[in-house]
This record gives sequence, C-alpha cells and structure tokens, in this order.
Amino acid sequence: MKEKVIVTAAVTGSLHTPTFTPYLPITPKEIADEAVRSYEAGAAVVHIHVRDPETGRPISDIDLYEEVITDIKNRCDVVVGITTGGAPGMTVEQRVSGVMAFEPELGSFNAGSMNFGLFPAMNKFKEFKYEWEKEYLAFTEDFIFANTFKSLKEISAIFNQRGTKAEFEVYDAGMINNVAFMINNGYVKSPVYIQFVMGVLGGITATPDNLMFLVNYAKSLIKDFEFSVCVAGRMQFPICTQSILLGGSTRVGLEDNIYIEKGVLAKSNGEQVAKIVRIAKELGVESATPQEARDILGLKGIDKVKY
Repeated sequence: MKEKVIVTAAVTGSLHTPTFTPYLPITPKEIADEAVRSYEAGAAVVHIHVRDPETGRPISDIDLYEEVITDIKNRCDVVVGITTGGAPGMTVEQRVSGVMAFEPELGSFNAGSMNFGLFPAMNKFKEFKYEWEKEYLAFTEDFIFANTFKSLKEISAIFNQRGTKAEFEVYDAGMINNVAFMINNGYVKSPVYIQFVMGVLGGITATPDNLMFLVNYAKSLIKDFEFSVCVAGRMQFPICTQSILLGGSTRVGLEDNIYIEKGVLAKSNGEQVAKIVRIAKELGVESATPQEARDILGLKGIDKVKY
C-alpha cells in the first residue's frame, strides 16, 4: 500500500438515468455542488459529465461545461477531469469538445473499442420519468463504443497540445496492450495514469482475481504507471478497497453506483467519498489532497487551465 490514495468522484456520468435515483445531479448547479461536496469529503479529483438541465439526458454542451467547471474552480482547488467518453451515440468530436475548449488538467481517455450495454436496466422499471430514458438504454443493445487506433492517435495529439493528462479508461485486458502500443509509438509519454473500469456489460467483470490480473498484466507491458479502479454496481466498495491494498487509487460516485450500502441509495457523491476515505484510513492510508494528487500524477496545475 501507499501512504496516499487519490480518491476520484464521478459525479453524474452518462450510465444512469433520472429514474434510477432521485439523487442524481442534473443541473449545472447540482453537478457543481456535488463536486464541491465530494471535495469536502476527501476527493482530490472530480470526473465531470453534463446533462440537459430540463430532462437529465447526457449531452455535450460547452456552455454547460463552462458553467459547471467555473463554479467548481471558484469554490475549491479540486482537480477537474473532463470526460471524453461522453454518452452512447456521441461523435468523437463531441466527446473531446470539453478538453479542446478548456484544456483541463485531466481528461478521461478511453483505451479501446467495446460493446457497451446498458439495456438490461430497462427491465428494472415499468415506467420512466422521461420519455428519452427507455430508448437511450435500449440503443445500447446494438451499440459499439468505438475507439479505433486512428481516433486514439488523434485524441492523444489533442491532449498533448493542450497539456491535459490522459486518464486511460481500461475496460478489458486488450486495452492495456493498446496503451502500451501508444507509449511504444510515442503518442503518449510515461508514466501513464490508468483507470481500470470494471463491471460494465461488454467489459471485464468486477472480481478480485480479475483486478489482480489487470494490475499484473499492466506491470508486464507498461511498468511505469499509476492506477485507479472504478466499478459499476454493487462490487464498488469491495474492489475499490482491494485497489487501495494493491497500492492503487480509487473512484467512487453516482456515475458508477447509486448505492451506499445494500438496498440503500446514496444521497450524494460525498457520502460515497466519505465511506471510501474512512475505509482507507482504517487501513492506514490517507486520502491525497488535490495538490498531492497533482504531484503524484504530474499534472500541469490549476493555473494553466482555460476556464
């Protein structure tokens, strides 16, 4: 284990729809408030998506991004990471628009293509709060989340030009090989930052053995890297705890899991952050401050962003 763990809060994401939980932040103010609440609970990083303020649908809107991240920056020094995963159906241009416009310190960078299935969630509800939700979930039964080698090369150039650190989202083992390819061909520089994303239908399942395999495989191919783990669903806290034990960092938040414990909805991202911070402390590990996270990951600093 390391002395410090970087805790990231994925505040709203694009996986869950408003029917899943009444606590999902939707408006710019709600998203910014949740980000600050997460920071106050011990998160060093917040991972940001935006939604249509009227319907809660995930969208790519520069004005909404600016409103959210400017509000966050005015209230605290947390590291802001902007998604380039976006939502199912978005173009690559839409997905990278936030990084291009605002040059954040950190941005998610999806490391390969995959089936990305949200459609089983349709069976959990008889009625949806908004008309778009059922169609949005159903669409993913025939959806390939495309991240080709050509787009990986192009997106890496965008990140390099803007000084934004890539947070490589690795959903399955082959994506580790993709990251190694990017390093070996000079598209990105070591040390890299990897987020192992587990439990998404189409990607690797969230088990202790699988996390051990991913970490060991990354060590064999990449060697010089920092890693974090996020988990979709009920295995969030067990596997995130395992990540801490293995010397990694962790991501929690309502993007990945809407519960704080079995059958109990989390009322905020801050609740989940406070829980993983408490678990880490019981293991003798302190949560990193935003500045400590910047030092660990080699980020450019909040004074060099464009918002």
